[in-house]
Amino acid sequence: MDNHGELAWRTSSKSSGGNCIAIAADGDLTHVRDSKDPAGPMLSFRRQAFREFIAAIKDDAPTICRS
Repeated sequence: MDNHGELAWRTSSKSSGGNCIAIAADGDLTHVRDSKDPAGPMLSFRRQAFREFIAAIKDDAPTICRS
């Protein structure tokens, strides 16, 4: 996809200060980009692979999100 603007991008309701990613669903794909650089590069994942990735992050959150 060449025009990122055609997608319905969203960020987490828990994000603050603009330091986050934006995601957009497009059929069987989930696109990810830096919310501070909307015209920059984006990564695309099959929807199921992205769900598995998010589930893995949630499972490991206590160990990777230490303050």
